[in-house]
Amino acid sequence: MTPFAPLITTFFRNHLAVEKGVSKHTIASYSYAFKFLCRYVSERIGKSPSALALEDLDARMIRDYLAHLERNFSNTSRTRNLRLTAIRSFMKYVEYEVPSALEQTRQILAISNKRTDERLINHLTREEMNAVLDAPDPNTRSGIRDQAMLYLGFAAGLRASELVGLGVDNIELDGPYPSILVQGKGRSQRRLPLWPELFLNARGEALTTSGFSYIVKKHARIAAQQCQSLSKKDVSPHVLRHTCAMISLQATRDIRKVAMWLGHSSLKSTEIYLRADPTEKLDTIEKALPPDLRRGTFPVEDKLIAWLSGRKLSGVNPWEDPKNTELATKDSS
Repeated sequence: MTPFAPLITTFFRNHLAVEKGVSKHTIASYSYAFKFLCRYVSERIGKSPSALALEDLDARMIRDYLAHLERNFSNTSRTRNLRLTAIRSFMKYVEYEVPSALEQTRQILAISNKRTDERLINHLTREEMNAVLDAPDPNTRSGIRDQAMLYLGFAAGLRASELVGLGVDNIELDGPYPSILVQGKGRSQRRLPLWPELFLNARGEALTTSGFSYIVKKHARIAAQQCQSLSKKDVSPHVLRHTCAMISLQATRDIRKVAMWLGHSSLKSTEIYLRADPTEKLDTIEKALPPDLRRGTFPVEDKLIAWLSGRKLSGVNPWEDPKNTELATKDSS
């Protein structure tokens, strides 16, 4: 039996952090996935997580774990696929470290992603966004911080991890306009022309993504008292990002500018906002319709075809219907 703990430790410390140089956000996401996987397998077979063997994580166990996430934790197919991505990455590493486990790793790598529904993104109207921004109390220290965070998250279209990851070294005060350097996905960077910000929690420590999520939801509930439509929406940090994208798209009508502002590496990621914006569809329709439509005529449909199209087959026979004597006479002739 191959001990699992040493493998997963070197996977994170050496392979991901040193050899591949992945971002801290990716490492955090992968560790989250394996934390729940280890707990699940541990409860299933009655071993402590530290005592697990690589052989305990076979393809059947992985499939059961993924089903468990969807069934008992209401994980979406998208979240399930993210957990599977982390497991696949580890199994590709195991292929070279433990050649004897090749068959096991191949079976796990063969587990396919689930297709996900392309749902319309959730975003706020201008009125709803203003209500959320006005919810914090500007007469308190935490209120000023929260309002600045909400505005920056919306105006810059930042992911929650990008916002809480801002530090003093991301601030650029030289030049005509202050700006911040944002660390995006895949170690990509983008500089945005904004004032300097740095956000701390009540203990003076760097704020976490869950902490920011709590702040957003808290002020959304307060704002719903003034803007009733907010009570029907689940407002999260990513909704602020979506709202920024939608308002930017409506203002510029240029999907490329929206992609650049959000830090998308491909326009395919930005196309979701085109599907959610009804004004874009109306403009397309107006441009597609000709200014004048020609009048025309069309032939009267054959009576038999009309009967077959508009009546049930078990209905009146047109040859026996007195109202259709003309049709019957033509047919018999």
